Amino acid sequence: MVRMIERYRSRTRFLHWTNLCAFMLLLLTGMVLFVPPLWGVAAQGSWTRLFHRVGAVVFIAGPLIFAVVNWRATLESVKEAFNWGPDDIGWLKAAPRYYFLNDERAMPPQEHMNTGQKMWWLIVLFTGVVFGVSGGLMWIGKTTLPSGVLQWSVFAHDVAYIVVLPMFFVHIYLSVLHPLMTGVWRSMLADGKVPAEYVKSHHARWYARISGKQAESE
Repeated sequence: MVRMIERYRSRTRFLHWTNLCAFMLLLLTGMVLFVPPLWGVAAQGSWTRLFHRVGAVVFIAGPLIFAVVNWRATLESVKEAFNWGPDDIGWLKAAPRYYFLNDERAMPPQEHMNTGQKMWWLIVLFTGVVFGVSGGLMWIGKTTLPSGVLQWSVFAHDVAYIVVLPMFFVHIYLSVLHPLMTGVWRSMLADGKVPAEYVKSHHARWYARISGKQAESE
């Protein structure tokens, strides 16, 4: 029987899928602004603007509520994203062979988050703040703020969109399609668990740490 290890709790999975739905709504409605042929059709009656704002409320409120209810886990994940060391440099050096040639030999042991996940998490954090602040200014201060402030808000919003979009597709590819990650998507889709062998191979430091804690409790 394959031993399974819990990687994502139910609240984390719920937040992940809620924010994914909100992000996709924001992505599609925001894309209207980047595709001129869609301006006349999709933007009629300001429906895209309404949907965009609904998505924005969910996208911002979801993580904030989660952070309040699960403040300890949130703090730990944020700290981990900013905690970089020699193993992360080694990961960056080994990543091309790892992802393009499926060669795991040079990959240093990783914690609960590997270096790539830390990078994605940092992008999510920073662009999330930029989206929230710039979008809020454009929404609430559209008729009251100076035009210069609104222009910079639009610029910051667009830059964050351009930064997060390609990384989002990389995240999808690595989570669902890459041969070394086969089955990982199931952990977020189903019960939050991954095989122990996968954890030992891809997150050796985390595996050693949780195995040590289990041994102490026995």
